[in-house]
Amino acid sequence: DQESSTASSNANGDGKDTTRSFIILSFPMSFIGTKFRHDVLPSVSPIATSQRHSNLPDIAAILSRCVLIRSVVELWGAGTTIESCADSVQKFAQYNNKDKDIADNDNNGDFSSSSNSGSRSSTSILAPHRTNSRSWKITVHTLGSKYSREEQNDMRHQFAFLRFDGPVKMECPDDEFILIREVALDDKGGPIYPRHSHGRVLISENEARPPVAAYFGRILGSGRNWRSDLERYSLKKRLYLGPTSMDAELSLVMTNLARVTSKSLAFDPFVGTGSILLSCGLRGARCVGTDIDIRVLRGQGKEEDVFSNFRQYHLPRPELIRSDNSLYHRHYRPQPPLYDAIVTDPPYGIRAGARKSGSKRDEVRAVAEEHRHDHIAQTRPYAVSDVMADLLDVSARALTMGGRLVYVIPSMTDFDEDTDLPRHDCLKLVYTCYQPLSAELGRRMVTMEKVADYDETKREAYMANVWINGPESAEKCANIRDRIIEAAKQKPGYEEKAALRREKRRATREAKKKAKRELQGTGDSISHA
Repeated sequence: DQESSTASSNANGDGKDTTRSFIILSFPMSFIGTKFRHDVLPSVSPIATSQRHSNLPDIAAILSRCVLIRSVVELWGAGTTIESCADSVQKFAQYNNKDKDIADNDNNGDFSSSSNSGSRSSTSILAPHRTNSRSWKITVHTLGSKYSREEQNDMRHQFAFLRFDGPVKMECPDDEFILIREVALDDKGGPIYPRHSHGRVLISENEARPPVAAYFGRILGSGRNWRSDLERYSLKKRLYLGPTSMDAELSLVMTNLARVTSKSLAFDPFVGTGSILLSCGLRGARCVGTDIDIRVLRGQGKEEDVFSNFRQYHLPRPELIRSDNSLYHRHYRPQPPLYDAIVTDPPYGIRAGARKSGSKRDEVRAVAEEHRHDHIAQTRPYAVSDVMADLLDVSARALTMGGRLVYVIPSMTDFDEDTDLPRHDCLKLVYTCYQPLSAELGRRMVTMEKVADYDETKREAYMANVWINGPESAEKCANIRDRIIEAAKQKPGYEEKAALRREKRRATREAKKKAKRELQGTGDSISHA
């Protein structure tokens, strides 16, 4: 109907409406049994038991790789109000049930009824869910608004015509149905027109506003907990961490953008504590990582290093090499492109500054021959603009054709993606995803794909074309920490807050010194005894 079409087209994101909370992915019904199964259904389902298509994956399994998905819903109906959504679902039920028992039955608001059950078609989408043995529940999601239990029950009763015969079970039912009432949200995820004031007083004019859309459907995946795996890999549960370890959710998103699979050879040139490389390993990839800081590669011991995180999740050991990314072309022999994906979080000087090989001295003393085998070269500051230029150059060299580079770059509000993102003649920009961190600062997850072979004779030209506006564009990525501090100083109360932070750091240092002195005193007492 007209309202259902409007709700669906708006939610599909045809226009750039930032007030919408999600989009709808449409799979034609003709795909069922051809490209993939619809869902893991009970044994009475002809889709699940078909021998012909038993080797096809189900939609829920396919989408389970998507990190940001909370649930996958088979949409039965949509509308601009709860009532019109219910009408849409009723038409869907009539069409798929191939009989008129839903339309003709007056059940006086009861969900459960066994009348006419024998006339239902065995090929109906509804039929497997309307047996006496199937437990069920209807979850109501009122995005951005709170409704009482009684109000939610009133919404559920709009769908009483479905007449599920099995028992209601609130925990782990066989079938979970969902009713979503969508409202317009602001850029922080809160409702633009809140239902209640801060004092929990109902705002009548906002209450009178209809929802943006309403949806009803069945949650696919047989009760799959979409967040359980993500919690398993939380940074809080890792054996080895550092101040720059990438969040598990974000790093898994990066591996998806890089199309990392069990057949991939993945590379992180700024591996650090290996948080991103671990996510590549979780995708089944073979992993290679390099870093210039030997201390972070060695870790705190055999039980607290990059390898310990891989052992924790029963993954093969990665190949780790101490290497300077600015000298990649000198560290490695010329060879055909090696990596299917390069996924990394380059250092940009906010939590940890970038370093490269070199000395601040004008005259550098040569390393004696007997010390060369274990010599660790001095390092000096590495400009963020050079970090990004070298990263793209290494990716153009080392990626196989069609391989992808995914990296994170910080940016302030004056950053323009069209002119300020670094470019390379061998790489095509595929996606940019922006994540705001504060009013002034955000970061972009950038995905690039190799589309041309690297020509060593053109290296100078490649490097000259990295920044479209030259130094002006490069400066947008440099000195981010200083720019953040300058922006913070403009806010009222900055000096007071800075003084409190200094005092807190001083107290922490003193507490550590005191604990160390007490520990030493205890050791001396034991020795004396």
